[in-house]
Amino acid sequence: MDLFGIYNFSLFIMAVLLLNATPGPDTAYIIGRSIAQGRTAGILSALGISAGCCVHALASAIGLSAVIAASATAFTVIKLAGGAYLVYLGLRMIFSKSAAATAGGAPVENTRSLRTIFWQAMLTNVLNPKVVLFFLAFIPQFVHAESSQKTMGFLLLGIVFTLISTVWNSGTAFLAGTLARRAGRNPRFKLWLERTVGTAFVGLGVKLALTRQ
Repeated sequence: MDLFGIYNFSLFIMAVLLLNATPGPDTAYIIGRSIAQGRTAGILSALGISAGCCVHALASAIGLSAVIAASATAFTVIKLAGGAYLVYLGLRMIFSKSAAATAGGAPVENTRSLRTIFWQAMLTNVLNPKVVLFFLAFIPQFVHAESSQKTMGFLLLGIVFTLISTVWNSGTAFLAGTLARRAGRNPRFKLWLERTVGTAFVGLGVKLALTRQ
């Protein structure tokens, strides 16, 4: 495939599939949301992370990722903001009462809460400097450096990466949410799950904040 300077496209597809099959922070986040808040929350988290990947793909195409990676200050600001945001989300889950526990039934979902879940997932991805470095290092390997259309090549590969990841992550969310629904019909158990996931988010946030460039 030579469109927009892209080469080894089949190898790119295989690499993306292998990367998605390897659990990482995004997978942990999606599974955590699915277990604590159900399949819908998990799938919306997957979509939010995909939206974040679109932002990174665009930033990589226009060269913004390279600027961030080269600037120690920008890298530090992003990693601290991302870490702090994950810690904030984790603490909210730990200390807030589950809707299921207070209402004695399934969590109440509304448009506002679902929209919030999407934006939270998107922010956790956008504010992850590791994803910035990943897009900067991974995608250029499949685009000819001398191509006059490499910007479009970066965008196209970013879109393909995002589509494959969306399908994979949505399936993961659906499976995790289904298993959690069957295992956690007890409101107290659901509350315990949510607090466990919140603790995991705090750990991910601290780890992200300590990331070295």
